Amino acid sequence: MKEGEHPVTPALASCAARFSSDRDFRDFRAFRWSRRWTHAVAGLLVGTGAVLGYALNQHKAEKPDAITGQTVDTLISSTSPPPSSSSSSSLPIFSQEEVSQHRSLEDGVWVTFKGGVYDITQFVSMHPGGDKILMAAGGAVEPFWALYAVHNQEHVLDILSTYKVGELRAEDQKKQQKQKTSDPFSSDPERHPVLRINSLKPFNAEPPPAILTERYITPSVFFFKRNHLPVPNVDPATYKLQIQIQGPDSERAAGTFSFSLDDLKTKFPKHTITATIQCAGNRRSDMHKVKQVKGLNWEISAIGNATWSGAKLRDVLLAAGYTPDDAKWAKHVQFEGLDQDIAGTSYGSSILLSKAISEDGDCLLAYEMNGEALPADHGFPIRVIVPGVVGARNVKWLGKIVISDAESSSHWQQNDYKGFSPCTDWDTVDYKSAPAIQELPVQSAITTPADGATVDRSDEEITVKGYAWSGGGREIVRVDVSVDGGKTWRIAKLKSSDEGQEDKNSTPAPGQAWAWKLWELTVPLPEDAAEMEVVCKAVDSSYNVQPDSILPIWNLRGVLSNAWHRVKVKIEEDDEDEE
Repeated sequence: MKEGEHPVTPALASCAARFSSDRDFRDFRAFRWSRRWTHAVAGLLVGTGAVLGYALNQHKAEKPDAITGQTVDTLISSTSPPPSSSSSSSLPIFSQEEVSQHRSLEDGVWVTFKGGVYDITQFVSMHPGGDKILMAAGGAVEPFWALYAVHNQEHVLDILSTYKVGELRAEDQKKQQKQKTSDPFSSDPERHPVLRINSLKPFNAEPPPAILTERYITPSVFFFKRNHLPVPNVDPATYKLQIQIQGPDSERAAGTFSFSLDDLKTKFPKHTITATIQCAGNRRSDMHKVKQVKGLNWEISAIGNATWSGAKLRDVLLAAGYTPDDAKWAKHVQFEGLDQDIAGTSYGSSILLSKAISEDGDCLLAYEMNGEALPADHGFPIRVIVPGVVGARNVKWLGKIVISDAESSSHWQQNDYKGFSPCTDWDTVDYKSAPAIQELPVQSAITTPADGATVDRSDEEITVKGYAWSGGGREIVRVDVSVDGGKTWRIAKLKSSDEGQEDKNSTPAPGQAWAWKLWELTVPLPEDAAEMEVVCKAVDSSYNVQPDSILPIWNLRGVLSNAWHRVKVKIEEDDEDEE
């Protein structure tokens, strides 16, 4: 629940949400909440919340909680493991498999919490956070409540207790995923269950669009995960970053320099930037809908915005022996990760030397993300951050840097992450004929409403939200939004910080606009229309604008997908109007 919203009290939850004495969710399917009824319930809550809140407070200390048998204060502060389902309970016992079958309003919405099983189907329409509650359907709510501490309050737990239908089987409470030690992915970190998985091994996943733009800075748990190989287990105490200069002759070729993690943290000034990273395959699914492509089927959330802190790449290269004279022969800086396949081949990539050594290029050897140590999935202990450049060049778990006259020979530099003509197919593709992707084109997408969403005519208006970003440090100067498929347009409001926070990114230096802009626009619902097509397109500071359709930019790998983003929204007439 958000600050300022009124909690649903048990008495009203029972009155408003339950319309039969039993808990058969099949009865719920036959009942259709109207928007007006929901609004009426919300209004009632506003008037009575304070009185019932006082009553709840009075019996807090002595009322045992129906979830665990403890008082709520004890429940919230307890660090003991969840109770076993073998405890004395007259409620039925369910397996996790049975719980996971209830993930929708049609089949019922069940969740688990501290060993209990709860049928929250009837509460979904009254949830203050909207249908985000469905993200936990069929599984545990703890990972979601951990992100929103407001749930750890008495009235929330009291509401949940009224929906308890059983206990989770003891084996499932204690069961931990058993992985074979021979599995190279066995040491991969845990990930948040809300992520939409595109590939499990290696792990690749993106957050739901609505969550993506809830905050200007993307929390690391929601930041998209793009791994090509197993996540390496790196010991920070023994970590060494190797730097090599491959001179044109033996006289210039220097030895290999190495820096420990402590060296990078203490011997170089710490710099912080806010920068967006986007996968080259973001929005590949849009291309796939037009014509089949090969690659992970990313939707619109393979992008994120974070603060990154570390030593400047330029400073470290200079300390390793690089001199301006080296620019006469050196053209590239190669990066090699510590992640390897079973044959010992590491992920590798490279960028132009001019970007790496530029004082305004802001390339970092980052050891912090959003003010904390880099998470394992995002490159701990060191990741190179190359702002304005495709995510594939922001190499994680960085182990080696090479200054060279040649690009990285890695597969991911030579035979992937390149764009081709729509006429190029797998029989005619020549990877040597195309340059490796570096800066990305201008991009925007709609995160709210979702494609296929329904709004009520009585709402009268709709708020559209999304993100926009362009590569190369080019600032987003405008986002245009249409609700009639592109016939007419309105200008969205741009945001470069969260509400109430200091806006440090509204006026970036020219060529250094590394971070995205969030945007939103509230528009009236079109009259006499049962459906509307919402479209967005962004314009950057070089007046680059997104193309209007996919076909002219289609390519066999589905990269660089940045056509106008479109979602269709249905307008539902009120029952009274239909009569």
